[in-house]
Amino acid sequence: MIAATLNEYVILSVVLFAIGFFGVLLRRNTLVIFMCLELMLIASTLALVAFSRFNRTQDGNTFVFFILTVAAAEVAVGLALIVALFRSRRTVQVDELNALKH
Repeated sequence: MIAATLNEYVILSVVLFAIGFFGVLLRRNTLVIFMCLELMLIASTLALVAFSRFNRTQDGNTFVFFILTVAAAEVAVGLALIVALFRSRRTVQVDELNALKH
């Protein structure tokens, strides 16, 4: 079995981040945009863990716990906002969500 190198982890992290970034830019559904934001957060977490593993330090692992805490709070607040928007507007499409119109 061949072990993965740091370059492979970084390339995977960059690809995941790019998928999430372009998903945020190109999608119109708020749930899909939210999932793409989470994918970007996971990509940065993967890079931190990879650098921490290959540099033999625990700093990256410590940051991962903070990132997971922020991600949990983001999920709770983000989904609550999406549900509230859906209840008031009956849609989750970004194009149809306009704060100035009722």
